[in-house]
Amino acid sequence: MKLGLVDSINRPSGNVTGVSFVANDLVTKQLQLLRAMLPASGVIGVFVNPNNPNAAFDIERTRAAAVSLRLQVYIVNVASGREVGTAFDDLARARAVALLVFPDTLFIGERKQLADMAAARKLPAIYSNRLYVKDGGLMCYGSSPVEAFREAGAYTGRILRGEKPSDLPVVQSVRFDLVVNLKVSKALGIELPPTLLALADEVIE
Repeated sequence: MKLGLVDSINRPSGNVTGVSFVANDLVTKQLQLLRAMLPASGVIGVFVNPNNPNAAFDIERTRAAAVSLRLQVYIVNVASGREVGTAFDDLARARAVALLVFPDTLFIGERKQLADMAAARKLPAIYSNRLYVKDGGLMCYGSSPVEAFREAGAYTGRILRGEKPSDLPVVQSVRFDLVVNLKVSKALGIELPPTLLALADEVIE
């Protein structure tokens, strides 16, 4: 809605509808998951692509979530793959103890570099997509892509059968995946809390 694509979730009104992954709305839970395995205090770095239309809103929401959880966050703008190394240097200067990477196609494309650099810096990191964890990231919490694509396919069929997009409410994801990589946690020297492992939908060993 903030981008003006639809008038509201329930009544899109225009010629656009679909499935929202609500990935940007999960920052509070992601910060909570990081806090569960960190020391009592410390700065959490946050990578944001400033070219993403949601960037300003993401930063605002992150800072609000940090205040509510009594955490410190350090925002780092990363606009290209060439800036990833410099971004990690910024985190080191800020003495960050963990990293949150916001959802963005840039970061998905650079996921191997992000995971490798986080491991080299001994930084526990959380992402929004399981692809990061498959490529060596520690943990992800985000909307289930399988569920979202299934919903998108169902909507495509309804529209092809003649229904109008304006009559179809935007579907928001209701299933979220927590995936953790035990091999990475051991390499980082982090013992994941049993309560966190019990909540995980998938544990990679």
